[in-house]
Amino acid sequence: MHAHHHGDADATSGARRRALTFALGANAALFVGQLIAALAFGSLALLADAAHLATDVVALALALVALRLAGRPASARSSYGWERAEVLAALGNAVLLIAASGWIVWEAVHRFSEPERINGTAVAIVGALGLVVNAGSAFAVARVRGGNLNLRGAFLHLAADALGSLGVIIAGVTLAFTDADWIDPVVSLAITALVVGSTWSLVRDATSVLLERTPRGVDISEIEAALSAESDVEAVHHIHVWSLGSENAALSAHVVLRGEPSLHDAQLVGNRLRTQIQNRFGITHATIELECHDCADTVHETAPAHGPHSH
Repeated sequence: MHAHHHGDADATSGARRRALTFALGANAALFVGQLIAALAFGSLALLADAAHLATDVVALALALVALRLAGRPASARSSYGWERAEVLAALGNAVLLIAASGWIVWEAVHRFSEPERINGTAVAIVGALGLVVNAGSAFAVARVRGGNLNLRGAFLHLAADALGSLGVIIAGVTLAFTDADWIDPVVSLAITALVVGSTWSLVRDATSVLLERTPRGVDISEIEAALSAESDVEAVHHIHVWSLGSENAALSAHVVLRGEPSLHDAQLVGNRLRTQIQNRFGITHATIELECHDCADTVHETAPAHGPHSH
């Protein structure tokens, strides 16, 4: 069962690496072409999309490195492993998105006072190419992201650029048939608003993990009630639940047992409680400290004084 779990995890990690590698290569090539086109045609909407593409290339590279780090085994120096590398990458991606959005807003406001004439047809064609690449990359990442914050950050970058490319197409088509120069900065601002709105939730969730807040969807009082309902449990206290990474939660709790169980019986109860926590609440890392008034140890009653019982 343990080997099967690791096999599934390895398969998922491999699929995620392939999706990120594909998205990184496609977006790097598109960025170069779009930047050249933006400078040649003087389109701010196209330049805004290229700026987001630049952050995408950095973000996807960061996500790929973080994914590899997260797969490294635990060690004496990193006893929980490197899962939070992905959370840091997600937070870094959010910062990049916000910084790029601020620059685009600045340029858009400037364009309102000094509009530039743009080749709408050429801009729309480049935007259509960008839409195909971004939407395809976003779909590839969305299929494997699950609840992973790192992959979610990468997906948001790609989805934002897909929206940006759609906006570029709208601006290009409008400019091809009208003299509405204002459409270019307006589309840029609309894209930016959508990007910042989606980025906020990423910042919130990544920060919650780093602050070790209770994961969303986990109710500590419900866990306490479930443990207290067990016939062998007298009381439960000091429950803590936090996230090791974006997909794995951990729990620690003190459980007071009824009567005077032997160490063997107490261990059986602890194993049952951990299994319940995993099956019902999806928490795979559970540490339960068992307590009782007089925990008789029938195994060590005849042990020598220097044995484990004496400690």
